[in-house]
Amino acid sequence: MKAIPQTLPLQIGCLGRYLEEQIHPWIASGRAVALESTILRARGGVRHPKHREKGELPHTSIDPEAHWTKSGWHALVYGWKLHVVSVVAAVWFPIAAVLTPANVADSEPAPALLREVPAEVRFVLGDRHYNTPELHENCDQADRLLVTTKYGCSPHTDDGVEVRRLVHKLRSIAMENFNEHFKGIFDAHGQVPTKGLIATQRFALGAIFVYQLALLYRFEHDLELCVGLKAFLKSA
Repeated sequence: MKAIPQTLPLQIGCLGRYLEEQIHPWIASGRAVALESTILRARGGVRHPKHREKGELPHTSIDPEAHWTKSGWHALVYGWKLHVVSVVAAVWFPIAAVLTPANVADSEPAPALLREVPAEVRFVLGDRHYNTPELHENCDQADRLLVTTKYGCSPHTDDGVEVRRLVHKLRSIAMENFNEHFKGIFDAHGQVPTKGLIATQRFALGAIFVYQLALLYRFEHDLELCVGLKAFLKSA
């Protein structure tokens, strides 16, 4: 059981590429993927920074391997980050994923995630957390264009702003739909049911793999891919 999380990212990448080959999501659109992280709350209580600095664990319910981050709504959350690459097309589905403590920067696991992406992908979409020189170089070397939100005051007036606005809307639709779908199916809106990094990786990445398997089954049986998926998995 402890070894399972080590293999899941590669299995998710392999199955993600196979799904892309079968479903052909980019027949009528550009070959784009989106990078994003979503926060999963740790089980139990929270460990305040002053306790971490002193090496103290004030309550046994606290998961000491989780960490703090600031959510998109500027609220501090104690937990984990599920980093996902999703197809951006009429049908969205995950093709790569890893899970880290919540304090890990979004851009840090991005190169490893992009190694699992099909070679034909030409556009990588992300928010400003992915706007780093290292990731731009990584995409350039793979003959891909990294399109991210820019730092600085809005609204931006540079050339290309309208194109970026369009692709960011596409990214938002793909990732927000997937994140809400995923959390709704696997009851991940609240605290995770696990404790510790390995167990939480097994839960979250295992759920991603099951999600992919369900999509493959529905594709092979000519069923709608993303409609009725929660009921389908609950009844399985």
